[in-house]
Amino acid sequence: MSTDPSAGDGDAVGGGEAAGDDGAAPHYTVASVARRLGIAPATLRTWDRRYGLGPGAHEAGQRRRYSEADVARLDHMRRLTHDGVAPAEAAAHARALDHPVARAERRGGGPGGRVLALPGASPQTRGLARAAIALDQPAVVSLVRSSVRAFGIVGAWDVVLVPVLQAVGARWAMTGEGVDVEHLLCEAIVGVLREAGGSGSEPRNGRPVLLAAVEDENHTLPLHALAAALAERGLAVRMLGAALPAPALLSALRRTGAAALVLWAQVPGHADAQVLERIPATRPPTAVFAGGPGWDALPLPGRTRHLASLSEAVDAVWDTVA
Repeated sequence: MSTDPSAGDGDAVGGGEAAGDDGAAPHYTVASVARRLGIAPATLRTWDRRYGLGPGAHEAGQRRRYSEADVARLDHMRRLTHDGVAPAEAAAHARALDHPVARAERRGGGPGGRVLALPGASPQTRGLARAAIALDQPAVVSLVRSSVRAFGIVGAWDVVLVPVLQAVGARWAMTGEGVDVEHLLCEAIVGVLREAGGSGSEPRNGRPVLLAAVEDENHTLPLHALAAALAERGLAVRMLGAALPAPALLSALRRTGAAALVLWAQVPGHADAQVLERIPATRPPTAVFAGGPGWDALPLPGRTRHLASLSEAVDAVWDTVA
């Protein structure tokens, strides 16, 4: 939990405060910050050197001083490490907390509206949004990774990742900006999901689950989330990826004898129920699922089940093949 930047304005920190001539907020020495947070000055210097958690501004020839925002960031780091979070991950959260974009958000918005609207979001979600909008890829990766560890893949997807992705999409719709943010965020998420799904343990299912997007569909991030969530449960998955032509899909089904197929369509115009109708009945049977909003308005063949969420998809495939 973050610290209110104004919480320490009246603290007596023993001569470490130095208000600027322009009336700016007090700034603190290393010793005074160490006393205030109850940690050693050497620890502050280590956090500065290793993780970049030093004073936000430093003028040449002047003693290093910490602002209230710097102290809030350090207190966040202290709280997380005290709770058992690894220092590198705690530092990523702390940097995201006090990135310049976050400071603009505390002032009520930055130039050009460069803040994602996430009312009522969790601290993890807000931290990831700040890191993403700043294009801070190391912080994004670390925050996604720590969210997956904390909540599991389905929980991280629902609670942290989807709200940020939706906010990025809303910002693009309103301003035409943010494609770079979306690409960086998606690349980071896919990388972490692949890590999480690579356990290497013996799969529970002898016949794999095939995951593919319909022809012309290039939005496959939810498929990667499903692949990782199924692998988390010990299921063997074959990811066929984006824009798979129908003949290639049918060939893959024949060659693998898949226990289940999830065919993804994000955009309504890309979904084609005829592809599902051409999937032959097999023995043993292949369970067929249609995933994504692209299928919402289409009547599906009787053997095909529509999947409305990641948690539903994981449970449905698990019940079918495990």
